[in-house]
Amino acid sequence: MIEYNETIEEFLAQHSADVEEAVRKAAAAEIMPRFRQLAEHEIDQKSGPHDLVTDADRLAERYLTGALSSLLPGSVVVGEEAVHADPASYEAIRGDAPVWIIDPVDGTRQFVNGDTGFCTLVALARHGVLLASWTYAPARDQLATAVRGQGAHLDGVRLRSGAPEPGRDLEIATSHPDYTTDDQKRALLGLWTDGVAPRSCGSAGLEYLAVARGELDAIAFSWEAAWDHAAGILLVEEAGGAHLTRTGEQFRITGGNALPFTAARDAATARRVAGLLAGGV
Repeated sequence: MIEYNETIEEFLAQHSADVEEAVRKAAAAEIMPRFRQLAEHEIDQKSGPHDLVTDADRLAERYLTGALSSLLPGSVVVGEEAVHADPASYEAIRGDAPVWIIDPVDGTRQFVNGDTGFCTLVALARHGVLLASWTYAPARDQLATAVRGQGAHLDGVRLRSGAPEPGRDLEIATSHPDYTTDDQKRALLGLWTDGVAPRSCGSAGLEYLAVARGELDAIAFSWEAAWDHAAGILLVEEAGGAHLTRTGEQFRITGGNALPFTAARDAATARRVAGLLAGGV
């Protein structure tokens, strides 16, 4: 088993390309052959009609679980579909072993509808610290990567999120009201103010990528599932951005956050959005 972060850093130096290859192969083998080709029996509901899962989700996660576990002996996997089947398996994210956090198809609704706005998300963490991430949009042939302390890249080009243009409304992607509590709805209402232009989010992973690219100013999300956030949080951080909960603390992938939280292009924007969320309660 990997015992020290330095050893994990060595692993990443030697095997990041192997992780990338595994992500690409999972998409090529299990996701893209089903894109715009899904049969009715390959689509199921989980918690309701807006919470879909497909054979592509299940099989891509199975592929990645095997490939990534083999690449890093002693590591464990927290995957969205495995946790749905066994909620107790989520606790591994708080354990001592390095953990792969996987969302095989982030944006399943878009995938089912034949829209290209979906991606595969993989992050590597230990003791709640994000170490590396991969965000792959196979229908758009885009791969974004981040390694702690080494920056964020999109298809090999360094990402720098920058700062919003002064005087322009902040563009913020937010949780859909259907997925928020009454308390969270009140907090999000703080964004409906002069100088802010909120909209409902699509694929969380692609919204984080838009923030890292400087195409979107911030997100404001109201759920904690690590597979939706881990890859994007590190991507935004390494591009120069910041993240805060509405109480001003950094978002923790291990949970217990004051929700909603924000990730933004720069620290000043993160503070501004967190303040609006706090004021909306």
